[in-house]
Amino acid sequence: MDFFNQLPTEAAITAILWLVLISYFAIEYWLYKRVLARIGTRIHVNGTRGKTSVTRLIAAGLRAGGLRVCAKTSGTLAAVADVKGNEFPVFRLSRPNIIEQMRVMRRVAKYNPDVVVFECMALQPRFQALTESHMIRSTHGVITNARRDHLDIMGPTGRHVALALAGSTPVNARLFTAEQRHLDVFTAAAADRGTQLIAIDDAQVAAVTEAELQIFKYREHAENVALSLAVCEELGVERATALVGMAALEPEPGATQVCKLTYHGHELIFVNAFAANDPESTRRIWERIAARYTPEEGYKRIAIVNCRADRPQRSHEIAVAAAQWSETHHFVVIGSGTIIFLREALKQGIAPERVIVEEGANAREVIESVLELAGKRAAIVGMANIKGCGNELARYFGNRAETLEPL
Repeated sequence: MDFFNQLPTEAAITAILWLVLISYFAIEYWLYKRVLARIGTRIHVNGTRGKTSVTRLIAAGLRAGGLRVCAKTSGTLAAVADVKGNEFPVFRLSRPNIIEQMRVMRRVAKYNPDVVVFECMALQPRFQALTESHMIRSTHGVITNARRDHLDIMGPTGRHVALALAGSTPVNARLFTAEQRHLDVFTAAAADRGTQLIAIDDAQVAAVTEAELQIFKYREHAENVALSLAVCEELGVERATALVGMAALEPEPGATQVCKLTYHGHELIFVNAFAANDPESTRRIWERIAARYTPEEGYKRIAIVNCRADRPQRSHEIAVAAAQWSETHHFVVIGSGTIIFLREALKQGIAPERVIVEEGANAREVIESVLELAGKRAAIVGMANIKGCGNELARYFGNRAETLEPL
């Protein structure tokens, strides 16, 4: 107390407040570590594409093996799944914040789970590392892949993305990844942290047969399934058992599906690929649709590009990539910040008459524009971002689909 008595009144009060605040956070963190200690297996899923899918697949596979599993996803619609697999939306007062991970961890710990599976919700490299080291402290890390997305935050190259994702490598644990292009980055990160790296290779991906993928209710990627099966097998659940649990999953809102419908005399194929928001994933989906629905069969190919003003790099990357795809008859550009896509698309040689800009339009207005372009038959692929109008369009076509098929 002599120290505080020697300070001016204001300085003494400030010092005491800081002491109280530091003590509070120290106690809170100590209590939180006790919460983590009660959960024996903690799985942290990171990566460019497929985080939400892999989180759900691992949780479903482990539940099928008799384990009590809670999961938290941060994809199209953030959700928490209890030990029975029931999903509930994450309540947010404002914009997403990584502190949410601690709040949800405390909540799911009340279910006394054997395992928790959390999707990483951080983008900033320093926050990815912080989430792992202080909030999840995983026993099993998972990095799905490292592709060219969020380059404005993690870039400027795909290798920089890999380096950012490597920040979520756990210490003295196990790290699973299906990434091969930048595998050396994760090998180095694992060695630095005393962690065993388990890499999924082409043979393991090929072992997931087309027949097995067909039992899913939506189109799932063999790479995601192979990665998830490896984690389940590591935790003692047999492959066949885990696969049955995974296949029973209902599709998430952002899952890629092919909707077939007849709408006001138009035969339409609508593909919800809004959540496949990096150029490489989007190209794969587009080429698969282009091969299946051809102009020779009377199909117009229409890309709906949902832009976001706060994701300018993504709009730029999609425009650069789109110029190299199989023929696109029309681009309908929606959302906000569409000028980024338009400017780059024209620079890449995409003819201006093929681009229709509908910035700020609602779903019904976009649909009217698409129908004017569609002719009798059209294959429509939504891409770039699921938020806002993208989600509305996915629901609109999904609710009216006569058939829903995997891609």
